[in-house]
Amino acid sequence: MSDRIRILLVDDQELIRVGFRLVLEAEPDLAVIGDAADGAEAIRLAAALRPDVVLMDIRMPGIDGIAATASIVGDLPETRVLVLTTFDLDEYALGAIEAGASGFLLKDAQRHELSAAVRAVHRGDAILSPRVTRMLLDRMAPHLAAAPPDPHPAAQLTERERDVFLAIGRGMTNAEIAASLFLSESTVKTHVGRVLAKLDARDRVQAVILAHEWGLARP
Repeated sequence: MSDRIRILLVDDQELIRVGFRLVLEAEPDLAVIGDAADGAEAIRLAAALRPDVVLMDIRMPGIDGIAATASIVGDLPETRVLVLTTFDLDEYALGAIEAGASGFLLKDAQRHELSAAVRAVHRGDAILSPRVTRMLLDRMAPHLAAAPPDPHPAAQLTERERDVFLAIGRGMTNAEIAASLFLSESTVKTHVGRVLAKLDARDRVQAVILAHEWGLARP
């Protein structure tokens, strides 16, 4: 199991958890290590099991998915949260992304889309469509600074890291960045990690927001 992506399922409907478990465990590189019916149980299990990826429902009784996401990401920065929602542009899902989720997936997604999304967030990609990115930026616009700090934080990036940062800002995946810059995906992953560290960005989603905030990328 050490080579498999370890997943925690969180949804208040048992049938959905069972269905997702059947789909995910049919994949040789994925393993469901636990499931929770609410946010409080999700936080407890995440701390105990330290999953690679959490599939998180949003609208649950008690502690909802937004609060649970914030708690898990805050305590376990290496764990990625993929939000599950019933319809596109769910305000609750956007709230979870602001809380630290790496993206969201519709509950009626095809089985190959589910497994692909889990793999994507695990390798560090953000699951956000351009339309959702635009809405997220619009929502956060009142909170964004009018200008970047001086000196400009991006000035500390090497030329190659800046290229990667701009590509992240355009919503490109690691594979797309690798193809466009003629690099290996492992090299891109290394550059992404350095970019996030130098910019003090919590995750890839925040890097996208910074690129737009500083006028270095366009929707």
